Formats: sequence, C-alpha cells, structure tokens
Amino acid sequence: MKTIKIKSPGTVANLVCGFDILGLALNEPADWMELSLLDKPEVIIYNRDNYNLPTDPEKNVAGVVLLSIIEKMGEDIGFSLSVEKHIKPGSGIGSSAASAAGAAVAANQLLGNIFTNEELVQFAMNGEKLASGVKHADNIAPCIYGGVTLIRSIHPLDIVSIPAPDMFVTVVHPQIEIRTADARQILKQQVSLKDAIKQWGNIAGLVTGFMKGDYELIGRSLEDVIIEPVRSILIPGFEELKGKCKEAGALGGGISGSGPSVFMLSKNETIARDVESVMRDIYNRIGIKYNTYVTTINNKGIEIL
Repeated sequence: MKTIKIKSPGTVANLVCGFDILGLALNEPADWMELSLLDKPEVIIYNRDNYNLPTDPEKNVAGVVLLSIIEKMGEDIGFSLSVEKHIKPGSGIGSSAASAAGAAVAANQLLGNIFTNEELVQFAMNGEKLASGVKHADNIAPCIYGGVTLIRSIHPLDIVSIPAPDMFVTVVHPQIEIRTADARQILKQQVSLKDAIKQWGNIAGLVTGFMKGDYELIGRSLEDVIIEPVRSILIPGFEELKGKCKEAGALGGGISGSGPSVFMLSKNETIARDVESVMRDIYNRIGIKYNTYVTTINNKGIEIL
C-alpha cells in the first residue's frame, strides 16, 4: 500500500469537569486526509482548504507527527500529505488533534500497522504540543480509539475507553477564535481544596453515569467549578446559552475544549434539535456568525476509506 485516505473526526475535550483527562469523538464534523509513502526522508504537505495552515512540516501539527515517525523508523521513508479540513482551526472541537491523530493512524497503516494505539497517541501528542505548548491527549485519544476516553495518566500513558449510552451531541461554534495556548494562560495555577473535592466528585459521577447509562447522573455531573468560570468569559452569551439549553431538555454541557464552541448532550434527536434552535436564536440575536452541528458519539474513531 502506497497511498491511503482517511476521515479524522472532531472531538469534544474536557467534557466540562474532566479538564485534560476526558474526551469523546464526534461523527461530524471531520477532516479528510490522503497520505502517500515516499522513498526519501521528507514530508510534503498540500492544503486542500482555505485555512492557509503552514506547509512547513516543522510548523504543521500533522507534519511534526510524521517527522517523529520518520525519526523513529530510522529508514529512508517519507510522506506526502494532502489535507482537506472541515474542522476549523481554533474552533475548540479538536482541529489540531484530527490532523495529528489522522497523520499518525494513516502513516501506521502505510507501514503495516507496526505501532500500537498508545504509541500512535504518543506520536500525535507532538502535534498537540506544537499547537498549544502542552502534550495533552484528551482530544487525541478519542480520535484514535473512538467513543469516550479517560486519560488516567500521561506519564506513563494510560488510556481507558469508557462505554457510554446513546446520546446526541449539539455543538455551536461561534465564528470567533480562541487559541488553546491563550485559553491555558488565563487559568488559575492553584485551586482550593473545596473546589478540588467538588470537581473530583463530578468527574467520578460523570464516568459512573456513562458506564451505568444513568442520564440523570450524567446531567448532575456536568458541572465545572474550576476551568469554566474563567474560560466562559471569553465566549459571548455563554451563561444564557447554557441555561436555556438545559431548559430545552439538554442533560447539560459546557465549553468544548478551550472554546469557543459549546456542546450539549441530549437523550434523543428531538431534544438535540430543540437545543440547536436555542443556540441559533441566541447567536442570531447577539449578531455573531456561527455553525451548528447535531451529531452522535463516534465509536469508531478515525476511519480508513
């Protein structure tokens, strides 16, 4: 095999209370990528979209992943990568992770599946470090594994797949950009013991709710007392949006990744569509352009086409 095409999904990271440790994969939106194997150690990147991302592999999140794989292999191999992004950079729904994880999985397929999923996450985190300055896997892991994932540890890497009941995910992406690196800089470096205890309870409740299929417990646990109060000030209309979406029947939700996208979980498509209408009404009134998605949890992860 010399060329492969893949579909790399968007993701929702943090899942409100699980900062840097929880994430889920979405069925939409997704990036499309084509990777070809070369016989000399170089990485060539072609953009098939209008986002004007760097084509220098050392400045491109997928490029640094492929360079790290070439270095690991120690052979005269290289890659030619063509990317058609449908996940807008800076959206908060895993644009950089889709590129980084997609490059890692596609390269592994071309090389005969010689790396484990954990090794692919390690490669892909090099792309996240370029994008945000920090190696984190809460977008990368669900992108590769599919479904809902828990990052129990980064050093050593320990990823746990979590079963979850059928749910719909409604996402609104206000057309403003919040860089992950900037959103990290405004966070508190210390938290009170009281807040930490409450957050631990919510994380444990959310994981338990997923595993038991307990929608009410999921809803009660979608609360963040540490990160959201700080980051939400960057997102216009956030508090109104969250309140009215829950009134419309959503289980709950919050900031997707570092924002500006906001996600809500719902039991069924009817509620999810009602939540979408609430989101549209609020941003139409505020006067900010937006995109919305009504989708489901992607349990397959990156798809080989």
